Amino acid sequence: MAGKLPMGQKELLRSRVLNLVVEGSITLVEASVKLKVSYRQAKRLLARYRAQGEAGLLHRLLGQPSNNRLDTRLKQQAVDIYRDRYVGFGPTFACEKLLERDGLSISVETLRQALISEGLWQGKRRRRGYHARRQPRERFGELVQFDGSHHAWFEGRGPRCCLMNMVDDATGTTLAFLTPQETTNAAMELLQAWIKKYGIPQAVYCDRKNAFVIDREPTIHEQLNGIVPKSHFERACERLGIEVIVAYSPEAKGRVERNHAVYQDRFVKELRLAGINSIQAANDFLASDYLPAINARFARPPAHPEDGHVPLLVETDLQDVFCREETRVVSRDHIISFENRLYLVRKDQLPRPRPGERVTVRVWLDGTVHLYWQNRPLLVEEYKKHDKEDARSPLSA
Repeated sequence: MAGKLPMGQKELLRSRVLNLVVEGSITLVEASVKLKVSYRQAKRLLARYRAQGEAGLLHRLLGQPSNNRLDTRLKQQAVDIYRDRYVGFGPTFACEKLLERDGLSISVETLRQALISEGLWQGKRRRRGYHARRQPRERFGELVQFDGSHHAWFEGRGPRCCLMNMVDDATGTTLAFLTPQETTNAAMELLQAWIKKYGIPQAVYCDRKNAFVIDREPTIHEQLNGIVPKSHFERACERLGIEVIVAYSPEAKGRVERNHAVYQDRFVKELRLAGINSIQAANDFLASDYLPAINARFARPPAHPEDGHVPLLVETDLQDVFCREETRVVSRDHIISFENRLYLVRKDQLPRPRPGERVTVRVWLDGTVHLYWQNRPLLVEEYKKHDKEDARSPLSA
């Protein structure tokens, strides 16, 4: 072998030790101990060294293709399919889709190197300030992180919308759906869906958006009665015994923020592959296919197996919990005004609230209006002031 030999540390050590054997400085037994090989292997190495010199100590497959090398045609096929169908997919996600949809098995690193050489992928280096990681909670349901993500989910094929997303802190289990806007109703719908599926979480971690929490000065009535102003979402959580924890930075609720990134990468591409362009179709796909698959892949077991969720009592009506709640004053003629509609307290309501007393008005998520007095449904009729016959139509309490 002409030129300088490509010898590593192992080959150099073997050359020096075997040269001592040739010179008679040490025995072959001593050489086998120094080289950490068996006596028979030491004999074979010595024979090759005497016959070929240092070249005999190099690996026989040096410079030859690896027996485990992927077939060049198969690698090119993977790149061609990626170029046609999966442009923009990360190597990991692309490998999953190549196996799932095209029956092509290829390692992530092999595909990544092939895509880089073809100019189809470039790794992204992100340098950010360091934030110490908070240890996750130990039980499923102890804490659920909550947030909305505005994104071009349909990549221009459909309307812009918001993903409402909940992620369990201990396991990473996620539940989400798309909605036109990030509203209080959407937040309550998602929490209600979580409770129906898993139970009542002990705490929710959200940011300071008005859809979740309220940050205003109390009114005079609230000050006189010692009432702390709360959003409708906070009131619903309070009725169920859920603690609301407010995050003051995106990093504080990093788990749901990182989960958004997974949705913005994988879910967008899944919608593209499925040809989905509407919110309703996307939500159906989320419930039937995406969420079960993503939770099976990324959710992890909690540190403690005990479920931290509180079971929902049978008599609890979630419609009456997740609602928009207001208070109104009964007028002298026993009429209650709410959002440009008038409600007359029926005469068969006994006892009957007196003029000047306050009643509670709850608007359920389905839009229906329900009135309560002293924590009991109030019998009312809608009063149509522009009707000459003063017609009254019953209203469900």
